[in-house]
Amino acid sequence: MKENGYYEEIEIKEDTLWAEVIIDLFNERIRVEDYRGSTSLLIEKVQFLTRKHHLHKTIVKARQAQFLSLLSNGYECEALIPSYFNGDDAFFMVRYEEDQRRYSEQYVKESQTLRAVQSIEKGDEAVESSLYNIRKGTNADSENLSKLYKEVFSVYPTPLHDRAYVSSLLKKDYLWYVAEYKGEIVSAASADVNIMYHNAELTDCATLPSHRKAGLMKRLLLSLEQELTKSQIFCLYTIARAQSFGMNVAFHQLQYRYYGRLVNNCYIYKTLENMNVWVKNSDKEIVF
Repeated sequence: MKENGYYEEIEIKEDTLWAEVIIDLFNERIRVEDYRGSTSLLIEKVQFLTRKHHLHKTIVKARQAQFLSLLSNGYECEALIPSYFNGDDAFFMVRYEEDQRRYSEQYVKESQTLRAVQSIEKGDEAVESSLYNIRKGTNADSENLSKLYKEVFSVYPTPLHDRAYVSSLLKKDYLWYVAEYKGEIVSAASADVNIMYHNAELTDCATLPSHRKAGLMKRLLLSLEQELTKSQIFCLYTIARAQSFGMNVAFHQLQYRYYGRLVNNCYIYKTLENMNVWVKNSDKEIVF
């Protein structure tokens, strides 16, 4: 079991069940990243952990063959990621333990924002500027990256404010790209690469307010995409703040497609927020 102040990673092994589970203490939820075997036993184990740790939401990344079994046990589908499991789709099946966690005052407004985003013309061009240096992040950047995230986000769902945590990610399967202005990191984005299932989550997108009109995020995301494609990682996705017009526009224009919204998914910026799921599968010739 791996553990830090934010979450615990556990593996459940029974005669009829294997599951990879994250007890997300900070965001008051439990996430089942993958499982094989008995769905009924999984639900029993998850409900025990939910009560034990006083968690309010369960998310199961389910394969299509598991979808109906979870649906018939009271779970609902909020989003999906096509081709997540080496070509098989992943369905975000969720269950809530309290009405307050299930209800969102911003949902209709966010749907209006989404429609506005999707009405914008797509285009993956990024504005070049000699004022900024775009490069791959290294372990030497861990302190400056944690400083950036502290300035941009007062609350974040993972401990990116901690230099040691950022350093640990840079040593693993994380890929970071940064934008520098006069030697200072002013924007950054990362890719959390899942080697087993050949997918990557584009995440940790942050830009200082004074540099947000420079089109830096597009350049960083395109750099990450190019790097991932070289490694044959074709299933790319992100979970973006539903309230952030700019971030949703960036992914829409980069040919990502909206595949659902996770309600009260995590603590970010200031409070619990809904998150939009955007996906690009560059191994499929699909025109949206």
